[in-house]
Amino acid sequence: MGRIGLQLRATLENITRLRAEGEDFRWYLKLKCGNCGEVSEKWQYLRLMDSAPLKGGRGSATMVQKCKLCSRENSIDILSQTIKPYNAEDSEKFKTIVEFECRGLEPVDFQPQAGFAAEGAESGTPFNDINLLEKDWNDYDEKTKESVGIYEVTHKFIKC
Repeated sequence: MGRIGLQLRATLENITRLRAEGEDFRWYLKLKCGNCGEVSEKWQYLRLMDSAPLKGGRGSATMVQKCKLCSRENSIDILSQTIKPYNAEDSEKFKTIVEFECRGLEPVDFQPQAGFAAEGAESGTPFNDINLLEKDWNDYDEKTKESVGIYEVTHKFIKC
């Protein structure tokens, strides 16, 4: 399966450096078993801070999971060095914001939720704990006296 990148596209208004904040940020995904094709019904989350041992002492991964249908053990890892901010100049374009190392599990859907952070494009004003569950977010930047926002959030997965 290899590496799969999560690409984000959004319209940014007076905002830049939209990013997943901290090792406890939750990447909510629906995952598909590469062996039998079973897709998880519920959203599952991955966090950088999580680590589970692989069977047979072959190291560890962010998530190790046994498929409910075929019982195969699969794993997926967040590649921390690939986490990138989505900037003002990326607005309305797809950009890879994270990559996953996939061994038997493939992400098929992503649900952005809470835990994003960003800053005012002109002012640098920090905006923390941004929730993108509704695919839109807005606020007001006191320093510049302007509204700020993130709109029309969409995503896709690509093979890296």
